[in-house]
Amino acid sequence: MAILLLTVGDFTNASYETVVGLEIHCQLLTESKAFSADSAAFGAPPNQHVDYVSLGLPGTLPVLNEKVVEYAVRLGLALNCTIEERSVMARKHYFYPDLPKGYQISQFEKPICVGGQLNLSGGRKIGVTRIHIEEDAGKSLHDQDPHQTLLDYNRCGVPLLEIVSEPDLRSGSEASEYMHKIRQLVRYLHISDGNMEEGSMRCDANVSVRLQGSSAMGTKTEIKNMNSFRHVERAIDYEVQRQTSLLTNGDEVIHETRLWDNDSGKTYSMRSKEEAHDYRYFPDPDLPPVLVTDVTKQRIFKSMPKLPDERYREYIDDYALPEYDAQILTDERSVSDYFEDTMKAFQLMNTNHSVADQAKAVSNFIMGDVLRTCRERMIQMENFPIQPNRLAQLANLRLSSTVSSSGAQSLFETMITDDRLPETIAQQNNLIQVSDRQELQPVVEDILNQNPKQVAQYFGGKESIIGFFIGQVMRQYEGAPDPKLVQTLIREELTRRAQ
Repeated sequence: MAILLLTVGDFTNASYETVVGLEIHCQLLTESKAFSADSAAFGAPPNQHVDYVSLGLPGTLPVLNEKVVEYAVRLGLALNCTIEERSVMARKHYFYPDLPKGYQISQFEKPICVGGQLNLSGGRKIGVTRIHIEEDAGKSLHDQDPHQTLLDYNRCGVPLLEIVSEPDLRSGSEASEYMHKIRQLVRYLHISDGNMEEGSMRCDANVSVRLQGSSAMGTKTEIKNMNSFRHVERAIDYEVQRQTSLLTNGDEVIHETRLWDNDSGKTYSMRSKEEAHDYRYFPDPDLPPVLVTDVTKQRIFKSMPKLPDERYREYIDDYALPEYDAQILTDERSVSDYFEDTMKAFQLMNTNHSVADQAKAVSNFIMGDVLRTCRERMIQMENFPIQPNRLAQLANLRLSSTVSSSGAQSLFETMITDDRLPETIAQQNNLIQVSDRQELQPVVEDILNQNPKQVAQYFGGKESIIGFFIGQVMRQYEGAPDPKLVQTLIREELTRRAQ
């Protein structure tokens, strides 16, 4: 960023604008590490997934994992980046005890993806400066003994993509939304699980403030290694408040790296901020340039799924779903795929229901019963036991009033462990609603004849007595008559008698 051009005094009694840029690190879902054949799996005991390359032993040579390049291109295309035909791996030198080589293999001057864009809600467009490939460092453990640090090198060499935004974000909430959308994308593309609790996705935030309307950049601080949307939002909001207070009181903001303490709700200083020259970047002599041809880009592009923003618009425009439904259904690719597969099955049934009615019926089941069941039974969406074609059949039974709302709920619960057709289960369990007017009409007339006192109350203005008549009719059946039809027939008969 540019050097601060305003004097400290200029900030007294002024209003400020927040300026934030994010650096998001995503671990990739490759089987092996970025530059060696060792396993990249998470969760092994310490120092089980180590090899000569990730430990940086003399005489070893790195070999770039081809999947890492493919995943970088996939994300770059999803973010509308330019995919560079030729990019270069570099060495980034700094010493950490959990980085045994003394340098990290990364990209600097020539990254693989540049100049993209991500759209936030409300039409805000956030620039993406670059996406580059790098390897992860190990992990230092300080909780075993306060007087010693233990080192776990399992994570050394695990492949990462770093997504660097332009300083276009203007609040902690915008930064949180941006990060959420990046996580959504990497999960849709199946290139990262985005599991923030396991460290698969982490975020550094560059935060500064400046006078409203100014184009000059203020002095920034970098908040390191946040792994929660909430932490990102709170840390940025606190840091903006801290910097604003400093400038208002005539103090200076120090260019430094800070850490977020969630317990105290504050950031605190970690070290002075390094610049690019402090890392002594230079091209890695052991790795050739990364070449991505047009043929490769086209192959990867054709393999990509429909992305969440496209699906969101389709669900609103083509299926007439409310924005809330579209948001829930597109948040996870597995849920969106299940919805679309169910809709395809529904439309093959040649029902008389409109596409909008079909979509809303399916959406209601997924947002309610399906997602609830997945949470309660800890079932992954990909393994949900009710196949899309069977959910479509259930939605059709409900939409046609063949089963009642409570009957559909009971039927759904049975279908989780019973793979028979829903209509078969409904018939066996007496869940089919009686919806024949000719069958129900004489029963309605009998109930009204048997309850003249209540009929008189209705004609006297007691509208609520309708519920009594409906209940009396429903009791005449072992199954479940359609309550809407019953109510309609009762009102029609009462109107006829009033004439």
